[in-house]
Amino acid sequence: MSLTSPDAPGTPTAEDRAAGLLFTLEGRRLPKGALPAGEMPPDVAYQAIHDELMIDGNARLNLATFVSTWMEPQCRQLMAEAFDKNMIDKDEYPQTAEIENRCVAMLSHLWHAPEAEQATGCSTTGSSEAAMLGGLALKRRWQQRRQEEGKPTDRPNLVMGINVQVCWEKFANYWDVEMRLVPMEGERFHMSAEEAVKLCDENTIGVVAILGSTFDGSYEPIEEICAALDRLEADTGLDIPVHVDGASGAFVAPFIDPDLVWDFRLSRVSSINASGHKYGLVYPGVGWAVWRDAAALPADLVFWVNYLGDNMPTFALNFSRPGAQVIAQYYNFLRLGFDGYARVHGYARGVAMRLSAEIEALGPFELITRGDELPVFAFKLRDDVEHYTVFDVSNAMRARGWQLPAYTFPEHRTDLAALRVVVRRGFTDDLADMVLADLARALTVVDVQEQPVHTSETASAFHH
Repeated sequence: MSLTSPDAPGTPTAEDRAAGLLFTLEGRRLPKGALPAGEMPPDVAYQAIHDELMIDGNARLNLATFVSTWMEPQCRQLMAEAFDKNMIDKDEYPQTAEIENRCVAMLSHLWHAPEAEQATGCSTTGSSEAAMLGGLALKRRWQQRRQEEGKPTDRPNLVMGINVQVCWEKFANYWDVEMRLVPMEGERFHMSAEEAVKLCDENTIGVVAILGSTFDGSYEPIEEICAALDRLEADTGLDIPVHVDGASGAFVAPFIDPDLVWDFRLSRVSSINASGHKYGLVYPGVGWAVWRDAAALPADLVFWVNYLGDNMPTFALNFSRPGAQVIAQYYNFLRLGFDGYARVHGYARGVAMRLSAEIEALGPFELITRGDELPVFAFKLRDDVEHYTVFDVSNAMRARGWQLPAYTFPEHRTDLAALRVVVRRGFTDDLADMVLADLARALTVVDVQEQPVHTSETASAFHH
């Protein structure tokens, strides 16, 4: 599509005709590397960008992402009405700030904080920012304690499983903290209590436990990890707190695994992060960080800013950010309540477990997990299937529009290549039937290969 044509006297200009003739204007190409010299009609700009975005995948067919891809139209309307609200400007938008406080209080109650009536927490742009805030609080508390004891503070370390999300690598790199990673071994695909304790010492600022690994959807044994750290303190005097990375599971377990003890009911858990835009059911752009009480968040990390005539506290890596997603989170809390979240996630788990069983029944696949913790499951090819790979299967599924991620596991299990399905709100039994039918169709394509075509090196990139 182009925007101008040679003008004869009395001939309307391209701009005059653009709105009605978007596909018949001839002349120049759209600018891609520099600003155009002049303006263009809004309908032309819209159509041009709209057409470019057609190449993107359909978000509803993305089996890789944990991020919400469907919301109710009433909530989308609320978000549109709040697009211009700046979350940090609490003086100008006091009710949006009040809604943020209500959400923090609701999460504090949901996660059994002992001082939930005086909840300590904040919204963030996502769970990665929330995780970094949790890590900063752990580091600062450790530094303060070491300084009081007259001990050096130059070698902090943080213990976690090698299956952690990349945001923890960023945290360790940006804030000079040594990562001590528990590797995978055999059929253990996340951190165990025994292995975590082995890596702890006087310089350990905390242990990060994951409620829902992105590799296979499994929960780490947080209660066991805390019990092992209790025993370590009894034996050595080392008091090491736990931060729970509940990016996905903190919005799942409370509703459909209520007897699972993983949160502030464990006295060693000092903080929790979660993604509102994953199983919190909000479109991308909101996370949550909550501390068990005010003492768990060092006061010198909180800034008091005089902004537009008001003195307000802030603890965040960002300053200006949208308020619409926080409002959307509150909508979901009001709209669904406890029973609604339990219904939505219970249905997702049911779909995940049924689909995993039927994929296993196809023949070539073995399940790594079944979707009975997070509504997420991973599966691999049987060892005797050698003429195609999971990367071939993933590529074949793209022909039908499905983004089915294929990836290798990390150090000590790099021999294991898997496919993974994330079942989110909006992924119905009917869509699961479509996935199954298209997967069976894809197998007829790859089964005629004499040897693998796609490998981890040649396949399209996928990152956790």
